[in-house]
Amino acid sequence: MAEAEAVTLTSEEYLSDFWPYFQRLQDVFWKLETYQSFREPDDSSWQAFDSGDWNQAIRLIDERREEIQEPVKQVHGFEMRRVRIVEKPFTPYIQWELYYIRHRAQAGEDIRVLDSDLLPAHGFTYRLPELVILDSLVMYEVLYTQDGTLAGARKIVDRALIESCRRDVESLFIVGRDLLPYLNEERAVLPPPLQQSGTPIA
Repeated sequence: MAEAEAVTLTSEEYLSDFWPYFQRLQDVFWKLETYQSFREPDDSSWQAFDSGDWNQAIRLIDERREEIQEPVKQVHGFEMRRVRIVEKPFTPYIQWELYYIRHRAQAGEDIRVLDSDLLPAHGFTYRLPELVILDSLVMYEVLYTQDGTLAGARKIVDRALIESCRRDVESLFIVGRDLLPYLNEERAVLPPPLQQSGTPIA
């Protein structure tokens, strides 16, 4: 991947470049998430989580349910699939993110979770990049700073490489676990205020 021919984009250029391709999608939007911690300082719930106020973070996520689901509900003509690699013990960010994106799963985004210790058994013995793949049109290797802030992306248009990476992501998706059952089965991944509750959150 590092040797692949690519155009490096800033975060602003990446977001601007992304949308025209997204609007042309006809098959599947793929997202592979591998890093265990990010910074999302523009998100009020993330700010509460980052300050240690889990109750406020959860409340703000649930209050924004419709807003979080709206991009998924507006999708027509293609599928949205995400593979979320998680490491144990779970990082606080993973606890926050999975609770957040469960609303997207409820709205129809197909999200699978895969424990990182299962990767070698499926042929992945190296650190996987963060990828966004839009059909066979374009692939972005999303880049972050050391503290987890979005820094931009490497844009790749090599069809053969895109197809190869897409097959790899799809193979991980197949062996992953559906997000909503995962949250109820792996209670330790829930935000601390919810871990001891027996109430289903899906």
